Amino acid sequence: MKITLRVSCLTCADRRRRFTVKGQPNRNQIMFPVDLPALQESELVSRAQIYLSTLDGRPHHECFQSSKSSKVPITAGNVRQLQLFEDDQPPCAVLVLHPPEDQNQVLALYVRDRWWPLDDVLRTSSQSRSGLVQVRSVMERVVVFLLSQVVERPLLGEVSFALHPRTESCKVLWRDHQAVGFYSVKPKGSLCDGWSGCCYLLPVLDTLLVRRSCRRRGLGLQILQDFCASFSSEEFLGVAAPLSASMTAVCRKFLQQQLELRERLYEVEAPGGWSQRRNIWLNIQLGRYSPRSRGEEETRAASTD
Repeated sequence: MKITLRVSCLTCADRRRRFTVKGQPNRNQIMFPVDLPALQESELVSRAQIYLSTLDGRPHHECFQSSKSSKVPITAGNVRQLQLFEDDQPPCAVLVLHPPEDQNQVLALYVRDRWWPLDDVLRTSSQSRSGLVQVRSVMERVVVFLLSQVVERPLLGEVSFALHPRTESCKVLWRDHQAVGFYSVKPKGSLCDGWSGCCYLLPVLDTLLVRRSCRRRGLGLQILQDFCASFSSEEFLGVAAPLSASMTAVCRKFLQQQLELRERLYEVEAPGGWSQRRNIWLNIQLGRYSPRSRGEEETRAASTD
């Protein structure tokens, strides 16, 4: 008696076909997780927990395959949870699939009862997502998490990003239907931490990242311009200390073009009192920032052009 075992292996194309919508003007518009109706944080967590609790009892022949990877079995040993936010109360984590030989490599995320390739979670079909867009939904916060913690791993000599609070003010940079960067801001009056009670005395650009594949295209300048324009009524603006050499280069080029901002833009330490501020343009002119070392990649900024 011959027994045939059928292996269920879902590909990227399978996933995309399941989320197409019919309507004008595009009758077969592909939908990605960020484009779907808003998902509540509690729903994201509960669906993941339900799936995780049944994983051991699922067929052992299920697997995942993307255009960039070979078949990976979906088993409890290849699935783990990643914490989304700095503040873990209530806890919020996403399920990720990794190859058996490398737990740090993320192949897919479990969202809306199925596995999505990492690249698809960072894509959009919406024409309105172009340029810098304010983060509002849980899935947009997942995008920020992936950019800061998964996609752009720090190279040697770089500083890792800390997890962002769940209420962090962020904007994602969308370009050609892909998330290519983000920046986060500590608004004036927001708490510096969860224990001191100190509040920021001016708006501060806290973290900034552009994907390595999209650098040297002027996107760092675009982000810095957007930050300054968003707080145009403020007398002074801050960039979180310490400035990396690459962020200094972005600021130098930006202030060469924006003369009116030279006296307004400061490198600051929290909460941003006058003793914790250094005028960026003045310190560039005085040569107080170390020159960029050869081969250094950007951690706070991502483009000098």
